[in-house]
Amino acid sequence: MPYIKLNIVLSLNTKRSAHVTRNNALFSTAPFPYNQSNFFQCETFMPLFTSAPKSLCFLRLSAIGDVCHAVAAVQAVQRHWPETKITWIIGKVEAQLLEGLEGIEFIIFDKKAGYAGMKSVWKQLSGRRFDALVHMQLALRASLLTLGIKAKYKVGFNKLRAKEGQWLFTNKRIDDVKSQHVLDSFLSFVEYLGIPKSEPKWNMPISQLDTDWINQQIPAQQKVLVISPAASKDERNWLTERYAQFADYAIEQGYQVILCGSPSEREIQLGENIRQFMNHQATNLIGQTSLKQLLAVLNRADVVLAPDSGPAHMATTQGTPVIGLYAHSNPKRTGPYLSLDTTVSVYEESILAQHGKSSSELPWGVRVKGSDLMKAITLESVIDQFQALTHI
Repeated sequence: MPYIKLNIVLSLNTKRSAHVTRNNALFSTAPFPYNQSNFFQCETFMPLFTSAPKSLCFLRLSAIGDVCHAVAAVQAVQRHWPETKITWIIGKVEAQLLEGLEGIEFIIFDKKAGYAGMKSVWKQLSGRRFDALVHMQLALRASLLTLGIKAKYKVGFNKLRAKEGQWLFTNKRIDDVKSQHVLDSFLSFVEYLGIPKSEPKWNMPISQLDTDWINQQIPAQQKVLVISPAASKDERNWLTERYAQFADYAIEQGYQVILCGSPSEREIQLGENIRQFMNHQATNLIGQTSLKQLLAVLNRADVVLAPDSGPAHMATTQGTPVIGLYAHSNPKRTGPYLSLDTTVSVYEESILAQHGKSSSELPWGVRVKGSDLMKAITLESVIDQFQALTHI
């Protein structure tokens, strides 16, 4: 059944006019009184599929946070069309996190392999044709990868948001140009396919082995704060000494503090620097966990503190409250989806200082540049959010 986006405009014979808009409302197409000179202006929205397609291919390679968003979209499809066969082309590292997701065939693309990596994907998909390829990545490399994937429909972002020429590689484009958060934008893809709009849900499997491992690290009734201190770029990290001061504060409130992160040299060094500034002892697991073990850690946590990074979104999939720290990017776009109210952000004041405009006056996704923006996030503001979450 097609949906109707119904815009109602009431014109009054006075100097003022009232405008009432109902966007994204679902109405059946049963006949109703319509007179073009009267009140109703209609735009029919027909989903791409009115019944379950046989096969869909999703393309989202990276990064960890965006892959977590994509899981919500893919699993919405699985709940509504359980008979549809789903293939997901994904990055090598990201695939480790999603290992064990039921009902999904993963095709791994090794970005470091370049063109040879593309040919490997094409070879695995040789002879196959999907009902639709859902192209959820804007990078040109991902768009080039679609050239060797056969599908009746290739669905991409709306042209207004299709950076790096993505619209040149698609024959269908979603309508959405209004969503602020990346996750909402991803959900717009599956709504375009024909999935009813719903709240995001995740089912990310954690093995008993990983659950047992984390339970060995933490006493059963112990309250836990996880600090994942590193973003993808050092300038997006909070100040080292403030991480340490906040960790000490949490320990004094009875929390076990766990530091977590990747095995990269810079993250390991950051963890050591935080510990050196601390007066109390934290458990440092940076570089010592797999992605699945990290997911188990975040599942066990009572609160997670993190800048704009993958672990913040991994925690969201587990229903764990997150205190996000933001200055360079808009948390309304990239923040932890279920914890936007507890985010500590100086983004708006930073973008106003740099551009002389608010975020609402600038293009979607504009970042603020600068190496010292995170200094504006005070220790007191983070403690305030922690207290609000934990009712201290």
